[in-house]
Amino acid sequence: MQSPRERAIAHEQAYVDRAYDALDRQRESYTERLNAVRRQAGQENPGELTERDSFATHYEDNLIRLRNVENRLVLGRLDFADHTAEHIGRIGLKDANGDILLLDWRAPQAEPFYQATAAHPGKVVRRRHIQTRFRQVTGVEDELLTASSDVSDLNLTGEGALMAALNQARDGKMTDIVATIQSEQDKVIRSSSRGVLVVQGGPGTGKTAVALHRAAYLLYTQRERLSRTGVLIVGPSPVFLRYIDQVLPSLGESDVVSTTMADLVPGVTVSRTESDAVASLKGKLMWKDIARRAVKTLERPLREPVPLTIDGVTISLLPNDVAEAQRRARRTGLPHNEARETYARFLVDVVAHRIAESKNVAFEDAGWILSDVVSSVDARRAINLHWLPSAATDLLKRLYARPALLKEVAPELTAHERALLERDKSSGFSIADIAIIDEIAERLGPFMSPEERARAAAKKAEAAEVSRYAQETISRLGVGGGIVNGSMLADRVSESGTAGALAERAATDRGWTYGHVIVDEAQELSPMQWEMLIRRCPTRSFTIVGDLDQYPGGSPEGGWRTLLGRLGEDLHEEVLSVSYRTPKTILETAGKVLSAIGSPVRSVRAARELSHSLSLHHTDSENLVNDLPAIVASLCERMDALYGEGGGTLAVIAPDAALGSIADALSALPRLARWTLDPSGTDVVSRIHVVSPRAAKGLEYDDVVLVDPLEIARSGPGNLYVAMTRPTRHLTVVFADELPGGIAMWESLAEMEPIPHS
Repeated sequence: MQSPRERAIAHEQAYVDRAYDALDRQRESYTERLNAVRRQAGQENPGELTERDSFATHYEDNLIRLRNVENRLVLGRLDFADHTAEHIGRIGLKDANGDILLLDWRAPQAEPFYQATAAHPGKVVRRRHIQTRFRQVTGVEDELLTASSDVSDLNLTGEGALMAALNQARDGKMTDIVATIQSEQDKVIRSSSRGVLVVQGGPGTGKTAVALHRAAYLLYTQRERLSRTGVLIVGPSPVFLRYIDQVLPSLGESDVVSTTMADLVPGVTVSRTESDAVASLKGKLMWKDIARRAVKTLERPLREPVPLTIDGVTISLLPNDVAEAQRRARRTGLPHNEARETYARFLVDVVAHRIAESKNVAFEDAGWILSDVVSSVDARRAINLHWLPSAATDLLKRLYARPALLKEVAPELTAHERALLERDKSSGFSIADIAIIDEIAERLGPFMSPEERARAAAKKAEAAEVSRYAQETISRLGVGGGIVNGSMLADRVSESGTAGALAERAATDRGWTYGHVIVDEAQELSPMQWEMLIRRCPTRSFTIVGDLDQYPGGSPEGGWRTLLGRLGEDLHEEVLSVSYRTPKTILETAGKVLSAIGSPVRSVRAARELSHSLSLHHTDSENLVNDLPAIVASLCERMDALYGEGGGTLAVIAPDAALGSIADALSALPRLARWTLDPSGTDVVSRIHVVSPRAAKGLEYDDVVLVDPLEIARSGPGNLYVAMTRPTRHLTVVFADELPGGIAMWESLAEMEPIPHS
């Protein structure tokens, strides 16, 4: 006889089978349509070719979305008081009769799956979590929400689904939490997209996962708008972006650009590191005024007449000519490089008229004179010198390399500050330079050769024609259902003509404006970097997530309103108060240590209380690095026993100066040969990482070995807080001499026996 649990699994397996049948039918339908469109290849005129590519791209996008939701398609079930039930899934599906088979988790009808509680059940009697591995049901977890329900056939396990997810080994990639979203998280996910939403959350509260699920929710509820503009996600590092890169595809979404602040300006590469003091200096808002003055230096007055000999005639370019041309260019209101066309055209006309007068011919009958002026090297030089075109990177290089010019345009800077900024033109750019380059580029406008300008104009005209034709096609065929329109299909086929084209174009266009921007680890950004993000979302539709206590210098006075500058004028703040990742002992220890060093942190309630989660290893300074191989090997053996051979992840978090020697020591250990070692910390699927606290921001590991926490604390209390709160199970502290807050405090909190010397 089957147990109640076995009967429940069998019942849900039958339903899951029906859901996958519906998914397969949708895939087959799109595949057939795509194949039919592809069979038309080579038979179309240009207009029909555009139509074919539009629909092919639309079908390809849908097929990719359906493939990405293959695993864990069905998430759960709601039973209502009226004896009806609804199943919740990653996407919405209908059966062969057109009846709803599966509710999209983002649909309003699915909200009770995340919001209903025993205190406020609404019409919900039972919530069931369904665990699957691909198409196989592996378990069910039931929550009874009303005392009057018949419980004879229920397998009630409370929050087992959440706890099971939290206790799984990490594999270096963030997974979605769509099956285990908690009530306070769901409230944030479903918040309005209007204005600035700040999500303050301590370590392990799931703020990154919430932000990503919010992106998926907004793309679902505002499909038409955001499918044209996209969503921008800004993370703290490339490692972090690789860590989260599977979450949104698994939720069926792709119209997203994920990037770091270092990569926001296309074509500019960060190759330089600099001190925190210099980075802070470059992050100040005074650079907006400095950029404006720097661009102004490209508009030089003409001091005396310049003789020009063209076509055998000598005439003069006068100071008043240049002054008038500059006035006309400024009146256009265009950026410098774009306004230059008005400036140059006026002077070319002035010079051509003077030549015509000297030759005693009517200008209207001598259009060839214009060509002679334009092709004259002397004329071009004289005109260009007083309204120099420039790229933003070139102008910033000149500022740093020429102290006198920097002093002229930046009177706010002290002599010492100018000395900090001075460097050779070939020295490359830092992350902090990117926001300044972006500010200068905004004032300069695109820097293009005449050939590039001609190509851009032709491309714009072509795009307009594609959009017009696609809209006519949509109207003629009567397709789209109010969701797909001509502009959207035109967007899809322009450029690459493949899925993801919108994201690709947005990522390569500095002037692209997004419908919504999500910023993670937002406490790290400078005022100039916030200006760069406002420029990319003029509607100021932002989701900003972070933890003020993880700010390197400790939580700033004035909180988020001070940190966000103009964005802080009208923000709405939500707080995530429960840490689902970090064990209680580790979380409380981090709080007590930070308080002891004079940087108290916000209270966060831990959902997990694991025993034996903190250990200390006291050694001498000579063996601080030498002891690490044995410690790491021992911890990996523990993870093997817990998760199976090779399971789990471990990070060695240490001061920047020690990373190289630590990586060398671990690489030389033969026993680590069966494990993947990633000294650079850039391969997120490696089992072992050697990273600095800043590189570990936003990441999580099963075990963390924290090396020399006193030195990390000296770099900023926020860095120590980050380093201490990365593990989901164990924190091993390796130190020599002293600990922040005193050894006695840490020893009173430790729960494990110290790991012995090898």
